[in-house]
Amino acid sequence: AVIGGGPIGCEMAQAFQRLRTQVTLLEVADRLLLKDDAGAGRIVLEALRRDGAEVSLSAKISRVEAQGEEKVIHLAGADGEERVVRADAILVAAGRVPRVEGLGLEAAGVAFDPRKGVRVDDRLRTTNPRVYAAGDVCSRYQFTHAADFMARTVLANALVHGRQRASALDIPWSTYTDPQVAAVGTAEAEAAGEGIETQAFLQPLEGVDRAVLDGETEGFAKVWVRKGTDRIVGATVVARNAGDMIGLYALAIQKRLGLKALAGLILPYPTQAEAVRKTGDLYNRSRLTPAVKKWMSRWLRWQRGG
Repeated sequence: AVIGGGPIGCEMAQAFQRLRTQVTLLEVADRLLLKDDAGAGRIVLEALRRDGAEVSLSAKISRVEAQGEEKVIHLAGADGEERVVRADAILVAAGRVPRVEGLGLEAAGVAFDPRKGVRVDDRLRTTNPRVYAAGDVCSRYQFTHAADFMARTVLANALVHGRQRASALDIPWSTYTDPQVAAVGTAEAEAAGEGIETQAFLQPLEGVDRAVLDGETEGFAKVWVRKGTDRIVGATVVARNAGDMIGLYALAIQKRLGLKALAGLILPYPTQAEAVRKTGDLYNRSRLTPAVKKWMSRWLRWQRGG
């Protein structure tokens, strides 16, 4: 059994299921991959069940015990009835916290939180100005590539008196299920919570020729921009190689390129990355309002002498 329907839980559940181990995945929320787009979570759920895994959502664990060689997980039902899941082994993927206690950080004047890790400013300097931190120990982005670029920020700031900021890093992430789920930027719900009005554009893979040829039409490219502009706020890609495709959106965000720029990007044909460009096309079409269409029709008639 796997406890936790986040990225690690979904990855491990699918991997073990495909290795011919019968897997039960338990998630306390009502969907998988809570930090990602809801549509992405639904696709991964369908993929896991298609592989043969048993997935229980809204699963509230009351207790776990060993009975002989078995591990028994007791689930509290909404109706008060208890359900039992029996497993040979349990993989707990319900989140993790940095190991910061017992390191003598207090003596060094480095403040930390047992759950959030070492406290740093935007230049990754701790409360001891001579000590910096990078990676999982001080960031919500617990990825190898994030730690890499945070370390580069630390080197620049600590050794050559740089002024680089961690908040300037546009960090994409990918969940390596099949299909993969990749994202970058600020999530739609998070943007709404910050008072940012957005407009979303979604290109299903069933409208991308290469995906049709590959038989991999389960997925999409979705991007949301600040309403009234083409400035990209965030994006999600669900595809077999979504981790490779998300880089186009990451580059656009980092270099402050609008969605119009992606619409003009020439990509080899046929590739699944065309889904990204097609979201730019969707943005351009959205600008063709009835009033604009009417004006263009009149202009074309005038050009033709009509």
